[in-house]
Amino acid sequence: MFGKSLCLAILVGTLPVGLLAQGAEQCTTALLSPAASASERPMLWKNRDTDALSNKVVLVREQPYAYLALVDADDASGRRAYAGLNAAGFAIMNTVAYNLPGPQSGDLKDLEGSVMADALRTCRTVADFEAYLRANEGPGLGCQTNFGVFDATGRTVLFEVYNRGYNLLEVAAAPGQYLLNSNWSRSGRKGKGAGYLRFERATELLAGLSPEQRNPREIFRRLARDTGHVLLQTPTLAELKALPAQPRWILTKDCINKSYTSCALVIVGKDPKDPTSRATFWVLPGEPVTAVALPLWVEAGSVPEPLWKGKEAALWTESMRIKLRVRPFQEAEKQEYLNLAGLDNHEGTGFLPRLLDTEDRIFRRVESIGSGPKSAAELSALQEELAGAALTAMQAVRP
Repeated sequence: MFGKSLCLAILVGTLPVGLLAQGAEQCTTALLSPAASASERPMLWKNRDTDALSNKVVLVREQPYAYLALVDADDASGRRAYAGLNAAGFAIMNTVAYNLPGPQSGDLKDLEGSVMADALRTCRTVADFEAYLRANEGPGLGCQTNFGVFDATGRTVLFEVYNRGYNLLEVAAAPGQYLLNSNWSRSGRKGKGAGYLRFERATELLAGLSPEQRNPREIFRRLARDTGHVLLQTPTLAELKALPAQPRWILTKDCINKSYTSCALVIVGKDPKDPTSRATFWVLPGEPVTAVALPLWVEAGSVPEPLWKGKEAALWTESMRIKLRVRPFQEAEKQEYLNLAGLDNHEGTGFLPRLLDTEDRIFRRVESIGSGPKSAAELSALQEELAGAALTAMQAVRP
């Protein structure tokens, strides 16, 4: 089942610790065991931070398992995935971990996307993925990363992986039965790596959610879109309604939502008690504060065109257009400044409330269909309906 050859190069080259720049992979993630989530299903959350701002979601029809994959817009084959969910209910995501041992001379590197695509194609269980890592361990693995995975049984595991080894953490054994990650590993060099401010902020936010609030809607709203900072005082998105419409600039370099966040994902697993249940791949296409979340199912056998068709997918194109309302500066050192008043304000001229209203309707629509059996045609039609609603809402945001 597992081969020794991994030869595709991906991602941005790993930068030296301490020299991370805008555009380096700086994702923020969480893994929730079934006991930690509102639905009693496992969940993975990822904010992808990258210089590849235009992404797509594609369905890859492979054997033994078809899978949904988040990919770069210019590399839509699905052979390099930055998160995904397969037909067996196995899901995977990652964050680069800069404090793990780096590649030695002659080693391959930056192959995390190839590994994730390979795992989505071949793995049914977490144990399968561990066997994959063992079979490919060595100079050809090309990894320096935290992989978060779950399977249809609900088992949720964090693998801290480098070319010649890995550390495994069972999420169910962690305090609160969840784990958060940014760009360092618990088994790596202490105090090194990156993303400690984002990690602290995400820890604070997730701890503030009640068990009933640990669902995709609240994770998108409270974590993925967060522009707060653990050391600086800035208004929350909920507080913007009380503020005047005059420009209010904040620097988001160390925030969870930043200018080079290309999308956010929440993948919800199957019900561990019901192997016939569906897992759901929720995607927020673009910088989180400029987009609307949508659900996808492998069982639908398709992905709506606004998420993949064309040189650039329409939903990402609209997100980048909307971004110019709150990030008008193009100079490198100014791109990370965000005008909060453009999102929401006391005069009601911000665009975010209208996008959130559409997103709320999408969540209610999904809840209304229940978790019972649905045909591929029914699921595909629902995906198309909801993608159309999101695109219409985003197109309605005008200069």
